[in-house]
Amino acid sequence: MTGPLQDITVVDLSRALAGPHAAMMLGDMGARVVKVETPGTGDDTRGWGPPFVGPEDDPISTYFLSANRNKESITLDLKSDDGRDVLTRLVQRSDVLIENFRPGVLDRLGFTVERLHELNPRLVVLAISGFGHDGPQGGRAGYDQIAQGEAGLMSVTGPSADEPTRIGVPIGDLLAGMYGAYGVVAALHERNTTGKGRVVRTSLLAAVVGAHAFQGTAYTVAGHVGHARGNHHPALSPYGLFHCEDGDIQIACGSESLWVKLAEAFDIDPTAPGLATNRDRVTHPDLVRSTLNTTFAAWRLDDLLPRLAELGIPSGEVRTIDRVYDWDQTRSQGLVLNVDHPVLGEIEIPGPPIRFDDNAFAGGRETHLAPPTLGQHNESVRAWLADEDNA
Repeated sequence: MTGPLQDITVVDLSRALAGPHAAMMLGDMGARVVKVETPGTGDDTRGWGPPFVGPEDDPISTYFLSANRNKESITLDLKSDDGRDVLTRLVQRSDVLIENFRPGVLDRLGFTVERLHELNPRLVVLAISGFGHDGPQGGRAGYDQIAQGEAGLMSVTGPSADEPTRIGVPIGDLLAGMYGAYGVVAALHERNTTGKGRVVRTSLLAAVVGAHAFQGTAYTVAGHVGHARGNHHPALSPYGLFHCEDGDIQIACGSESLWVKLAEAFDIDPTAPGLATNRDRVTHPDLVRSTLNTTFAAWRLDDLLPRLAELGIPSGEVRTIDRVYDWDQTRSQGLVLNVDHPVLGEIEIPGPPIRFDDNAFAGGRETHLAPPTLGQHNESVRAWLADEDNA
C-alpha cells in the first residue's frame, strides 16, 4: 500500500455511516482497514436500499458501497470465545480502533477502554455516539435525521421557518466521520511524542453543532435566532438561486463591486431603492429575486453562464447527480474511481475528495479497493494474525 498512513492499521467495529466513513477516510490515505462484521448479516447498510445491484438472490446495497471502499471484511461473533480472541489479537496489532456502539456496549463485550489500552497502550480509540458519551442524554441512540433536528440544522434549512427540512444527505453522520478521522490523525501525531494512544470522542450532536458557523455566533454573540431562508443567503445578496429561460442558476455576489458589475451589465440600476447596499438587498429579498428573475427570464443557461463568467460573477447551474458524475471536471479531480468488485466486476464509485501535490492519483494510495463482500477476507486476515503470532 501507499499513502501517508500506509504504516497504520485500523480495526473498524463500526456500522451504518459515521464510523465507517471515518474508517474509509483513513483507508483512502493508505491505512489498512479491517472491518469487523456480524456473521450472516454484516453491517446494517448491507440491507439498506433500494437501489441494489448484482444477483437477485444476494443483492448488494449501493448504500454500503458508498462508505466502505479500501477495507477488508472479517466476520466475528463478538459474544463467542473465538470472536473475542480474534478481536483481541487485532487490537494488539492495530493502531486505531473505531466503534460507534451505544455507550457501554463495548464494555459489556469485555473491551473497556482500560482493557483495550492494557492490550495495546499505543492504541487510538475513536468512539462516535449520537449525543455524546456522557451528560443527561448521553445514552441516546443516534440517527442522522434525529440529530439534524435536535442540533438545529433543520430549523435553518428549507424554504421557510414553517417548513424545517433535512439535508439531502446524512450530513450529521458524514460530519461525525470527518471530525472523527481528524481527531484520530491528531492523536496518532501526539502518540509519536507520548508513546501512548488516547480516546477520541465525537457525536452526531457535536458534529452538527460544530458546523453551525455563522448561525452559531449569530445567537451566542448577538442573540439572533436564525431560521430557514430557502435558497438564499441570510447575510449576502444576491447570493442564491435564480431562474432563467431553461433552468436554474446560482449567483454569489460577495462584494458591492460584484453587485454593481452584475447590475450594470443587465441594465439594472444598482443604486435603486432597496438595492443600493448589501444590507438593503438582504432586507428586501423579494425585490432582489423578482428583479433578477425577470431579467434572466430571456436568457438560456448556455448563454447566461458564459456572460456571467466574462463579467467575473461567480455563478453555476444546478446539476442533477448524474450530470455531476458525468462532468469532465468531476472526473478530472479523481472523484470517480474504477475498482474491481468480486461480484459486480469493474464498477465506478465516488472517489476521495483529497489529492496530494503530485496529482498522480486521488487520495493517498495508488490502488483503491472495492468495498468488500461480507467476510471476504476471513481467511487472509486470520492468516496474517497467525503469521504475526509466529513471528
